[in-house]
Amino acid sequence: MERREAFKMYLKPGCREEYKKRHSELWPEVRRILKDGGVYDYSIYLDEESGTLFAFQKVTGEETSQDMGSEEAIRKWWHFMAPLMEVNEDESPVSVPLEEMFHLD
Repeated sequence: MERREAFKMYLKPGCREEYKKRHSELWPEVRRILKDGGVYDYSIYLDEESGTLFAFQKVTGEETSQDMGSEEAIRKWWHFMAPLMEVNEDESPVSVPLEEMFHLD
């Protein structure tokens, strides 16, 4: 079953360009894990005023990208990105799920 998921994360001040650069060079193993796990049509947007990152993804599996911390490559990616973002103790991004209030196909 396909579903849409959205969440917000938080970028540290002054990290916009580096965050964008690192994602433009997303590691192939991370891309593979996401796709194999059912995550696709994944976009992240930045509200520069607040530093809030808005993420949207379509998912066919049980997990979103934020639930894949059991994968070593994902944990390494989180570690790589941790200096740029607000993170939890395990270096996963602080993420807040967002409730869908409207959708137009």
